[in-house]
Amino acid sequence: MSYFIDSSGRDSLELAPGARTRTFWGDQMLFSLVEVDANSGVPLHTHPHEQGGIIVEGELEMGINGEVKLLKPGDMYIIPGNVEHYAKAYMTKAVALDIFSPVREEFKY
Repeated sequence: MSYFIDSSGRDSLELAPGARTRTFWGDQMLFSLVEVDANSGVPLHTHPHEQGGIIVEGELEMGINGEVKLLKPGDMYIIPGNVEHYAKAYMTKAVALDIFSPVREEFKY
């Protein structure tokens, strides 16, 4: 078993048109490296998992439970389970690293 991951060789999973993720998981958490193309986004949704994240590249508008903010690299967020949220990129592609707990089984591929 290797404790290190090379994310460059991982195929992506489409979340919505123009938005995709590459996921990596252990027993209790899942990492989701999300890329959102310019003028694309992930629509309003909920899930029972707690989600935390950090913006790695670009700018991403996020709406969480009705509160909206434009996030830049280094900005972080924590979304409790079952809270509505969305993400939208505008002029440039955005990259975020999301962490889910417990593991989202539908993201294991």
